[in-house]
Amino acid sequence: MADRKSENKAVYDAPENPIPAFGTPEKRPPRNKFAFACAILASMTSILLGYDIGVMSGAVIFIQDDLKISDKEVEILVGILNLYCLVGSFAAGRTSDWIGRRYTIVFAAVFFFLGSLMMGLAPNYAFLMVARFVAGIGVGYGAMIAPVYTAEISPASSRGFLASFPEVFINAGILLGYVSNYAFSKLPEHLSWRLMLGVGVIPSVFFAFVVLTMPESPRWLVMHGRLGDAKRVLDRTSDSKAEAELRLADIKRAAGIPENCTDDVVPVLKRSHGEGVWRDLILRPTPAVRRVLIAAVGIHFFQQSSGIDAVVLYSPRIFEKAGIKKKSDLLLATVAVGFTKTAFILVATFLLDRIGRRPLLLSSVAGMILSLAGLGFSLTIIDHAGDKKLMWAIALCISTVLSFVASFSIGMGPIAGVYSSEIFPLRLRAQGMSIGIAMNRVTSGVISMSFISLYKAITIGGAFFLFSGIASVAWVFFYTFLPETRGKTLEEMEALFTDFKWRSSFKRNSNKEDTSNGQVQMG
Repeated sequence: MADRKSENKAVYDAPENPIPAFGTPEKRPPRNKFAFACAILASMTSILLGYDIGVMSGAVIFIQDDLKISDKEVEILVGILNLYCLVGSFAAGRTSDWIGRRYTIVFAAVFFFLGSLMMGLAPNYAFLMVARFVAGIGVGYGAMIAPVYTAEISPASSRGFLASFPEVFINAGILLGYVSNYAFSKLPEHLSWRLMLGVGVIPSVFFAFVVLTMPESPRWLVMHGRLGDAKRVLDRTSDSKAEAELRLADIKRAAGIPENCTDDVVPVLKRSHGEGVWRDLILRPTPAVRRVLIAAVGIHFFQQSSGIDAVVLYSPRIFEKAGIKKKSDLLLATVAVGFTKTAFILVATFLLDRIGRRPLLLSSVAGMILSLAGLGFSLTIIDHAGDKKLMWAIALCISTVLSFVASFSIGMGPIAGVYSSEIFPLRLRAQGMSIGIAMNRVTSGVISMSFISLYKAITIGGAFFLFSGIASVAWVFFYTFLPETRGKTLEEMEALFTDFKWRSSFKRNSNKEDTSNGQVQMG
């Protein structure tokens, strides 16, 4: 075991301390360009989810006026896609174990193509809801499979960077949706929202074809006994030959294949194709798997329950409450939200493998807590001011919306997908991610389908004070429950979660760092 640990340390250049010190210099291998390209292509599927979120926030303004629907019907229309995602998300786990991660991405693109086409041609509210169901299946497939594939294709040295790409493209999709809203807002009402929604067919066609240029996940290939194919993919996606060999040995061990087996194709147990997974994941999990599942479900729950979709989907209403009345101005203000989210998610991609998941996550949530409290305060002041315009309160409202989405995007946004995609054992990864994504989409659906009713019941300022309280609970959960995973191989995660004394581990490792730093200075 000691030799194995030393080998891992040498190959991955990963610090022994699971919670690294800020600013610790370390030599990093150059980015693997092939893995980088694969991660981009797979993650681009996430544009579908982002586009739907962004475009619906503006399109619903025109839909409500054109189809004469109530606020309750608006809530359902906006949020129901998140519940429809459950079908695609749960199906994606088994589908990806059956036909592969790559062809599952094709499924996502096909369903979203059909859904976007139907939404663009919808003659009434009922048909629009059916179209949302079809699109939701595609979004569920894409939301689950993109982070799984990206995590499995990535070398450990840049896994955080590459696995954050799905969230990057979700933000890019949101921005495209906002831009689409503004671009079509000048058209006649009955035509504008149909074009906004129908344009989604363009990226889905592109993804369905471009994904065929990607290799299959090496972990899926090993699960199906295709060791020769897996080795060729690992040789191209690893930082060195030694790392490729080590990754292959770790994956074979996780799949129950002897390490000394050198055949290109080997028979595999039927359970490697997905049988027995739900039993090991839900009914009779090991203590480590149970903790992994709680961590994954918890991070996805808090990501959405802290109110990000309330801000993104209903930003036109928030800005309207702040005093902006003209439709085109409301949509232009939402474009600023999209730019801010996209800019800060790009910053986050470069920090994940430098300072780690845990410090970035805790800093992000702290910023969200303060921003939500500030937003709740400003909206409460504006609400009580009546017809009187308070420019400082309006400025505070707009700035706290932007600071909230910036804080979310620099940590909570990308880390939820990165963290949950890397902590599950190989055989449980696809279905485990399905559960995490299901919690994410259910929570998002509840928030987005109840936000208007919530702020009517407790005021819009009170709603954001509530979200600030939830974010505070999230910070405590993350601090006490989530260990650092930076630099760890995917096969090392189960051992990491077996030792469950995170707080004592944090103090112990901090003392090690202090001692180590003192020795360096003395030397």
